[in-house]
Amino acid sequence: MASIDTVLDKDGVRLTVEDAVATVTLTNPAKRNAQSPALWRALTEAGRALPGSVRVVVLRGEGKSFSAGLDRQAFTPEGFDGEPSFLDLARGSDAELDAVIAEYQEAFTWWRRSDLISIAAVQGHAIGAGFQLALACDLRVVAEDVQFAMRETSLGLVPDLTGTHPLVSLVGYARALEICATGRFVHAEEAERTGLANLVVADGEIDAAVRDLTAALLAAPRDAAIETKALLLGATRRTYDEQRTAERAAQARRLRDLAGLGD
Repeated sequence: MASIDTVLDKDGVRLTVEDAVATVTLTNPAKRNAQSPALWRALTEAGRALPGSVRVVVLRGEGKSFSAGLDRQAFTPEGFDGEPSFLDLARGSDAELDAVIAEYQEAFTWWRRSDLISIAAVQGHAIGAGFQLALACDLRVVAEDVQFAMRETSLGLVPDLTGTHPLVSLVGYARALEICATGRFVHAEEAERTGLANLVVADGEIDAAVRDLTAALLAAPRDAAIETKALLLGATRRTYDEQRTAERAAQARRLRDLAGLGD
């Protein structure tokens, strides 16, 4: 049996690797895995630390909630120790504020790399930044008690951690607008029906379901999975004819590789 190596464990994030599977765990259940700039930097570091052997990344949260979103301490005058408060950030220049938000977003961008397939295992609350972190992944397996909500608009803000693009892609513009503008909860049945969740399982069965899905994903040859993911990711920005061309080019690469004629 392969050993599980701990690659990173800091600021509420733990990265472990077992063969081709990496697991990123949010490790602050006492605060329902609330998020902070330090946690976002740790998530970015986890993405950069992944060994090249990893094909599937599982994202999970310890305890009853996946992530209750941004730690409200960010909005207090004192903020987090060693960090500027969000109120201080608001006083900076447009360029400075843009650069800080871009740095925060890096924690949410690497999950869709074409050489990986990422799975969010979501139970309990996935609110705001927690919802956006689940949306950052390719696939979502959720427990029956899941509660998604995008509360930023209700707080006078907007979802800015890369969540708007996948949300609209999954549920459509009108439903995405209604979810964000009202801040209401989306429960398991609706999540599955609208495409937010790939699979809904009973509470307590999420780990087994993720293991089964991971095994199925690993059954395909890696290069074929990479090419397929790249095709699907690019489909929405290509025309029909451009997608046909991309399919032909990808298939030619696969056929040459299978014939031993690749580079």
